[in-house]
Amino acid sequence: MPEISSEGTAETGSASPSSELSKGWKERIIIPTLLAGIVGGGVGLVSKHRKALGVGTIAASYASNLAIITGGYCSAREIARDARASEPDDLMNSVLGGIASGALLGRLQGGQLGAIKYAMFFAAAGTALDFATIQLRPYFRSFKNTLSSIKDDTSSWSLPEWSPIQVLDDEAVAAKRAREEKLYAERFGKLSKEES
Repeated sequence: MPEISSEGTAETGSASPSSELSKGWKERIIIPTLLAGIVGGGVGLVSKHRKALGVGTIAASYASNLAIITGGYCSAREIARDARASEPDDLMNSVLGGIASGALLGRLQGGQLGAIKYAMFFAAAGTALDFATIQLRPYFRSFKNTLSSIKDDTSSWSLPEWSPIQVLDDEAVAAKRAREEKLYAERFGKLSKEES
């Protein structure tokens, strides 16, 4: 039973539903925005306009533009998710976020017709990217778990015998070090004898 506080509002022992809905918003807005900025900068580095305007100017322009677009889309998607009280993976949030952010940016760029074009494009592109992300998430998690198990040496995965990269035990490391020291002495011993 909720208790009434001195201000007249109801209080419960658990966190408010609003704070639970907002959980994880930083990962869903900030990380994609930063990644988009990095991708935009990379595209700017290979742009055909880099010679005319300068590499730094074009890379910074592409990075900031893609980060602004991504930040606007992700923020609108999160506002739609919060308003609808839905799950983060609901694609309707992507559609609504794409329409809202596309209409706003399109209106700034090209008037009413631009708003309609951008809204449709952002809704389609954003929903497609979110759908692809949802579909690929299990593979990313599996890959991440594989990498962490290899790092912890708890994996059954190993390099093939023919691989030039080999994991050596202590005896093999000692033998390799002895061979390298012998080779080093032979090579630099000859050089010092030739110099004198």
